[in-house]
Amino acid sequence: MTERPPLLTRLGAALRGTPAERVAGLRLALRLAFLVLALPGLPLGLLYLLTRPAPLGLPVTAALVLTAVLLGLGTLWLARRAAVSPQIPREQRGLSAAIQGASAPAVAFLLGCASLSSWPAALLLWAVAAAFYGAVWHQLPAWAAQDKT
Repeated sequence: MTERPPLLTRLGAALRGTPAERVAGLRLALRLAFLVLALPGLPLGLLYLLTRPAPLGLPVTAALVLTAVLLGLGTLWLARRAAVSPQIPREQRGLSAAIQGASAPAVAFLLGCASLSSWPAALLLWAVAAAFYGAVWHQLPAWAAQDKT
């Protein structure tokens, strides 16, 4: 079994490693940023659930999903801007974009945690979060390549 390099070494590879190391480092940064943003939502959502809130109706669920999609698209747009911004040092662009991109799925995930009283709403919002996470995950190789140009 091969030993994995320490966490900071793997994150540092996102800045100055080989192309494969850079993508792996960006994916690690995405995972960590998402966890930092989204993980507090579960205990808070469970605490809110103890207050026995009323289940969400269809219009409220639709509004929450639309809000999650719009905010997620906005954060993806900002992350893409960070990936090509001349104001950010070239070697830091991909890492900045990965960290900002983690906000897209985190928003939908947190809204899902706040909607635990209505399982269909929570599951729908978590599906939106998974879709945004996948979109950012697949965008990372392109953002890593932007660091070279």
